[in-house]
Amino acid sequence: MAFERWRLLKEKSREGGGVERVKKHKADGRLTARERLEAFFDAGSFVELDPFVVHRSDRFGMAERRILGDGVVTGWGEVDGRPACAFAQDATVFGGSLGEAHAEKIVKVMDLAAKAGVPLVGLNDSGGARIQEGVIGLGGYGDVFFRNVSLSGVVPQLSVILGPCAGGAVYSPAMTDFILMVRGRSQMFITGPDVIRAVTGEEVSLEALGGADTHAQTSGVSHFTVGSDTEALALTRHLLGYLPLNNLEDPPPGPATEPTDAAAKELEKVVPESADAAYDVHDVIERVLDPGSLLEVQAAWGQNIVVGFARLDGHPVGVVANQPKVLAGTLDIIASTKGARFVRFCDAFNLPLVTFVDVPGFLPGTAQELGGIIRHGAKLLYAFAEATVPKMTVILRKAYGGAYDVMCSKHIGGDLNLAWPMAEIAVMGAEGAVNILFHREITQAPEKEQAAVQERLTKEYRAEFLNPYLAAERGYLDDVIDPADTRTRLVAGLRLLRSKREERPPRKHGNIPL
Repeated sequence: MAFERWRLLKEKSREGGGVERVKKHKADGRLTARERLEAFFDAGSFVELDPFVVHRSDRFGMAERRILGDGVVTGWGEVDGRPACAFAQDATVFGGSLGEAHAEKIVKVMDLAAKAGVPLVGLNDSGGARIQEGVIGLGGYGDVFFRNVSLSGVVPQLSVILGPCAGGAVYSPAMTDFILMVRGRSQMFITGPDVIRAVTGEEVSLEALGGADTHAQTSGVSHFTVGSDTEALALTRHLLGYLPLNNLEDPPPGPATEPTDAAAKELEKVVPESADAAYDVHDVIERVLDPGSLLEVQAAWGQNIVVGFARLDGHPVGVVANQPKVLAGTLDIIASTKGARFVRFCDAFNLPLVTFVDVPGFLPGTAQELGGIIRHGAKLLYAFAEATVPKMTVILRKAYGGAYDVMCSKHIGGDLNLAWPMAEIAVMGAEGAVNILFHREITQAPEKEQAAVQERLTKEYRAEFLNPYLAAERGYLDDVIDPADTRTRLVAGLRLLRSKREERPPRKHGNIPL
């Protein structure tokens, strides 16, 4: 009798919101919460927690609607043989809304992830707080939020958005390390189109307001965009392959993939000597780091800077690179914020930083100044200076003005700082410098000779000051190298620096200029 009851309850807990709701949920290609977890974890490794939990609410007819599991499946399993904890909200049960018992299940698996020191993955598909439970549901969200902050920088937290998430359902993902969204299926917003229409009179669609492309390209809320549930789960597994289980461990090494000899020799042709010529910095990354290993983060947002995970000699590293083909690689508000957040994540989880520099400075203009470029630019400066992981920097071409300092220069703690022979390290470009330094000499020359005088002075200034050797003389650079030797030098540096230890003065925490 006891076993029959157990079997019946187990079966019931796997039904979710019932046959009809599950059928409707799957009609447009969506996986159920359990199917998502089974697809995410290694086959047969998922261990479920709390399948018998039900809500305790009696009002609004809820007493007759107690569903085992209460709309969220929690537990742990393995990803490529490494442990992780996860929860998957079940939209077939009360729309995946969060109530007291639902929150308690999530909190329990979050606490387990903290104790075990393993990543936490949330598969989010929730309409927000369960209205029938009132403030109790809000209290549950608060408990989850508090743990998101407690786990931050301790274990990786990844959020996969697999349906519409509103209100409180978006703040927990926003405090995790990375958000993945599914195009055409995922939405995130604080208030939906109906509320916006009622309050402000604005007309906006779900997709325009909070769809995957909106958050990938405009708001910068999400970090990765894919086309289906299955792709999202596969990408999450791939991402975890670059990350340590927790902040006390090193990222997992893998087999090294060497670029071809031809790739190394191509580097000096990939980057034009002319400071004004554009190129794609991906072409440098692919020829220096392990080919095909770059997993770019926020690729559609702030495209004047490239950040992502890659491997160098098989070891995971964080990559930060100016992108000369977008806004000439200048640093603006978005690029600074994007870079700073990524650098801080890498520092929290022991990922060495490799920085490729080709930056003419900060983007000028009233929109940038009034938008707070001073404050936002300082975030990137702060993040690099704060980081204690191994930091290796290669100046490919331009490094002008304050942006030279900001992009992980020796002055803010770079461990290995290299430059290519065509590197130009100066306060500004030759034309601007000559116009300031020799303004009187140029304007006092006969009018028809002024252009020739300016050209001569610019050429002289470029020859004397726009090179890497003044910086190298003072030890601001450790060496000026042949571009073809870049990978060899970085691999050697990483082998030395993997055991790096750097102590900072004790403090509760710094005050980054948010």
